[in-house]
Amino acid sequence: MNLSLDRTGILLSELRVGVVSSVSAHAVKVNLAHAGEVGGHYLDAHRYGKGEVGELVLVEAQQTMLLGRITEVALPDRDRYEITQDFDGLRKVDAIGVVRLLGSIHPVTLKVQAGISSYPRLGDRVFSAPGHFVSRIPMLTDNGIDTQVPPVALRLGVVAGDSGFPLSVTPEKLFGRHCAILGSTGGGKSWTTARIIDECRRYKAKIVLLDATAEYRSLSGEDIHHRHLGKPLHVARNSTGITLPPTNFTEGDFIALFQPSGKTQGPKLREAIRSLRLARLVPEIASKGVIKKVNAPKDDYRAALNAGNNAALIEDPTQPFDVHLLVRQIVQECCYPEDSNNPGRWGGASNELSYCSSLLTRIVAITRSPALFCVFDADPQLPTLADRLDAFLKSDATVFRLCMSAIGYEFGAREVIANAIGRMLLQRARGEMFRASPLLVILDEAHNFLGKSVGGEDYALNLDAFELIAKEGRKYGLNICMATQRPRDITEGVLSQMGTLLVHRLTNDRDREVVERACGEIDRAAAAFLPNLKQGEVALVGVDFPIPVTIQIDRPRQPPLSDGPSYQRLWGQDTASPPT
Repeated sequence: MNLSLDRTGILLSELRVGVVSSVSAHAVKVNLAHAGEVGGHYLDAHRYGKGEVGELVLVEAQQTMLLGRITEVALPDRDRYEITQDFDGLRKVDAIGVVRLLGSIHPVTLKVQAGISSYPRLGDRVFSAPGHFVSRIPMLTDNGIDTQVPPVALRLGVVAGDSGFPLSVTPEKLFGRHCAILGSTGGGKSWTTARIIDECRRYKAKIVLLDATAEYRSLSGEDIHHRHLGKPLHVARNSTGITLPPTNFTEGDFIALFQPSGKTQGPKLREAIRSLRLARLVPEIASKGVIKKVNAPKDDYRAALNAGNNAALIEDPTQPFDVHLLVRQIVQECCYPEDSNNPGRWGGASNELSYCSSLLTRIVAITRSPALFCVFDADPQLPTLADRLDAFLKSDATVFRLCMSAIGYEFGAREVIANAIGRMLLQRARGEMFRASPLLVILDEAHNFLGKSVGGEDYALNLDAFELIAKEGRKYGLNICMATQRPRDITEGVLSQMGTLLVHRLTNDRDREVVERACGEIDRAAAAFLPNLKQGEVALVGVDFPIPVTIQIDRPRQPPLSDGPSYQRLWGQDTASPPT
């Protein structure tokens, strides 16, 4: 039974491309009526391919409609040797197209859903999908045309291949189950991120942007708070320096940074941390912050340890201590457990100190490293990240941009600092700070931070703060939008938590396989188009988008500064004479 064209308003006779000639479980073959025409077809100044590869089409299917994508166009074997170029476009070409079935469309409400509700019959008609309908697919995956236009919608761009049908997405669908922006270098990830920030700034949004390369320093406005860690080469206007003091680190962070090895260094490091915590809790038992142990009496130490809740506090991995005293305290820990002549005193210095010499060298190198300047050697007069973050959350500002470009890669500094920031945000989320004002964390160059493990074999630390946010942050109002050019370096556990994927051009087959496994809504047929996306084009797929839609992202109002050097301009100046 054919559907009435008037009932739906989307099956347009002018856009008919052919009829069904073969039906299988996942695809149909279509006799294409216009494959031999020169160029496409224009309707209301919009171009339609009417049988081109990659085009979305509508297929009649008894009491419903199916949405599909043309994946192949070919001639029957009897004709393919006789095909010649027809410059006038007058030759009738009997071509066959393969249409991959993507989902079903309700004939009355136009609700779009995954799965095939009923299959077409031979002779059922196939039409190019009108651009105005394709642009509404993200809004039609809930309740169809009965859904009112939402007051908050983010316009990302226009339907790719067309020139005028805007496409918008609600923040619930885009961020509600977390979002990932994926694509090879030069595909347009930064523009997409900047466009999303543009749209969020139109509303009462709260965004924390972890800027790994300082390319978003171009953002400007009274609703932007620019902050930087360390001393970046490129500082945004009105940006202020902040610190991330060691008190924001846990015991595991320090062990991962300092990488103790063997059976001596690890226990001595842990014991020194416990002692420094006790010295902070009971300062009178320490000398200049360090608890003396070599040939020292134990009475004051035991009394302080047994007082109140100190024994439990020094085992708390989040209990602060003075990391700058760690080397001196480890020296004190390298002693015999007791004096052979006096059990109430520790013994003299032991040869364990020689085993810990490499650990002491690493601690000194790391605490003085420029990569960790913002942690161990920052100006104490500077405000802390925690203070500025809490002030931002209470303000009317929209974006809190944290520049991390000054943090180096040595010693795992960048990974550990990002993990500490993620843990800070998760703690606030668990404290119900984001229920009434949801927070979106945009993590640029996420492959540098997620799925990492630092430290030696004996004391490795999995940096799982953002993975925990991906798993449980949604219920607290804390969501992630991560951007990466290397999806294969992100664990599948994290990618599988991303409910929405904005996929730019992916040329690496391993990256495409990871995306395909992480998102059940994109199959090999759809993944085959990813290497061919133009710059700025993105495939929108995910839990709330069972039908992949290709979008041409609009130019952001404040584009990121992500362009590389211009060799034509730089190398063309004062051209040097060739060597003789």
